[in-house]
Amino acid sequence: MQKTIFLFSFLFITYSANAQNAADAISANNQVRDTSNKRDLIDYAKILFKIKPGVKTGENPRKVFFSLLPIGGNVPGGGTALITSTSAGFYLGERKTTNISNVTFTPYWNLKSRFGLPLRSNIWLADNTWNIQGDTRFLVYPQYTWGLGSGHEDQKLLVDYKYIRFYQSALKRIKPYFYAGFGYTLDYFVNVRAADPGLQKFTGYNSGTEEGSNSFSSGVSFNLLYDTRNNSINPLPGSYLNLVLRTNPKFLGSQTSWKSLYIDARKYISLNTKPHQQNTLALWSYFWTGLNNGIPYLNLPSIGWDPYNKSGRGMDQNRYRGKSLFYVESEYRRDITDNGLFGFVVFANATSVAEPETNSFKAIHPAVGAGMRIKFNKGSNTNIAIDYGVSKGFSGFSIGLGEAF
Repeated sequence: MQKTIFLFSFLFITYSANAQNAADAISANNQVRDTSNKRDLIDYAKILFKIKPGVKTGENPRKVFFSLLPIGGNVPGGGTALITSTSAGFYLGERKTTNISNVTFTPYWNLKSRFGLPLRSNIWLADNTWNIQGDTRFLVYPQYTWGLGSGHEDQKLLVDYKYIRFYQSALKRIKPYFYAGFGYTLDYFVNVRAADPGLQKFTGYNSGTEEGSNSFSSGVSFNLLYDTRNNSINPLPGSYLNLVLRTNPKFLGSQTSWKSLYIDARKYISLNTKPHQQNTLALWSYFWTGLNNGIPYLNLPSIGWDPYNKSGRGMDQNRYRGKSLFYVESEYRRDITDNGLFGFVVFANATSVAEPETNSFKAIHPAVGAGMRIKFNKGSNTNIAIDYGVSKGFSGFSIGLGEAF
């Protein structure tokens, strides 16, 4: 099964590489988007409040496009919270030669003791010479766990802890669309607690599961990136491949020495019959695996815990956890209105996780769903995404800014 997964990933990577010339042409054609015939919620707010548009004196490549969405939603571990998602898209160079950068801040609070402060950034310097990626979080974050492997739907345990994450990486362009660089990664799980029978006994796993324990991992990453997209908020046709090899040695403060590998591949295929209309088939696959023993339990690969917490729509977060995890998803995206204000998506995904007894993949866990899209900011092409997904034993809504991938 593992050989099949690596073969699939290799074929996906090869296909993306062979499509470089076509993707390059698409990317060049779409670098400066014509939004004159598009409408978003900001346009209608200006009409409602009778705000006259300012007079344009010329293109400003450093203009910032803000999107803000205050909502109420579910949080891991059950219950609801006030969630405010703020996204800023901006250019740090000429729009014809520089991708749009993006910073997203999504704090949540349940008006009691549960809250989170996640800040993510994807920065493109002028002419795409460097890509700077950041992920900083402070979370008071109870969540359910089902143990290792596929688990059982009726056997879950609520785990409570505080969590600090600090990931930063810098990648230098080696050739067009191809980048390489290094990063620093820190994970700190504080005061990990669970109800009877306790996390260690429930999971049968001994690293990072002791009652009241702290789990600290500090390491460096080697990053490779191939990206022909020009907008990560709402990707246009193109290809994406990201490889992150992480090592956490004890001399940097890690409690155990461990390594992991994360490979993320995506492809966006235009099906357009009308200019400037969203009509796209999006494909996503990632493979995430630990490369040795001793990985803290909460650092093991798990569904919904990918870098942007976007995988597994229609599933409980962390429903599947193991030493290795393989994920695939496809989504069809289409505008409903000619002006791009409303659109829809349909999606399907599947997950397979290594079982603890054999460390092999035995079961496939699918989910399906659909969603509505409302254009919030046409300048950055940011949508309000409202999705509903269904899998065995779970169904639920999710709402946020931007696409899942």
